[in-house]
Amino acid sequence: MAYTGFDISNQVILITGGTSGIGREIALGCAAAGAKVVAGSTNPDKVAAIRKELGGDCDGVQIDVSDAKSVQAAVDHTAKKYGRIDGMVNAAGVIKKVASIDMDPADFERVIKVNLVGNFIVCQAVARVMKDQPANEKGLRGAMVNIASLSSFVSLTEVLAYACSKSGVMGLTRGLANEWAALGIRVNGVAPGVFPTDLNRPLVEGTPRGAWLKQHTPLGRFGSADELVGAAIYLLSPSASYTTGETIIVDGGFLAKGV
Repeated sequence: MAYTGFDISNQVILITGGTSGIGREIALGCAAAGAKVVAGSTNPDKVAAIRKELGGDCDGVQIDVSDAKSVQAAVDHTAKKYGRIDGMVNAAGVIKKVASIDMDPADFERVIKVNLVGNFIVCQAVARVMKDQPANEKGLRGAMVNIASLSSFVSLTEVLAYACSKSGVMGLTRGLANEWAALGIRVNGVAPGVFPTDLNRPLVEGTPRGAWLKQHTPLGRFGSADELVGAAIYLLSPSASYTTGETIIVDGGFLAKGV
């Protein structure tokens, strides 16, 4: 008999930041695995493009994760169209590279608001839908995946606000997993290593910083965003039914390398 534990076909999965970078790859991967994906973005043109690219019974939705009303509208749209939300991936994020001593507090606050507060806003809105859905045979009603970072674990210079936000994402993931297990909701994270995207490409491609990061990665290269899809699918799938509060590291061995 074939093993079906990784089957996410027909799951309804909302993905923030789902029109670019890591979020887009996860959206395309989940759709290819048969899920009904709703990919979100602040940019209406990108929403229209991803809706067309995903095709099938998938959708795109405009969402600003830092705005509770925008998040609620996107969640309401998804729940109304499909009747439920089985999974959610928080992939929306921003970064600001600047020496900490020179950073404008307003920029620090913006990064925290999008990457950490925004994650909470989305988790909360989705949980309010999931908690009222019928539970499966194991008492589960939904699964969430938050995108953490190498900087959740180690210091990377001149991205202090980003590091604080992503450290917070790990704490958020553990805290919500602890509280929401009673609601039948699993909450986990994925921490990517260095994956060049539009968000970080100027920092890591053709720079001394990027050269050092690559040298410190045992596999000797940067990751490709499609290499994160499997971790996300696992955490959304029945195979992860006893996994919650964890953050899976996908970093080419970066954190394992010492001298």
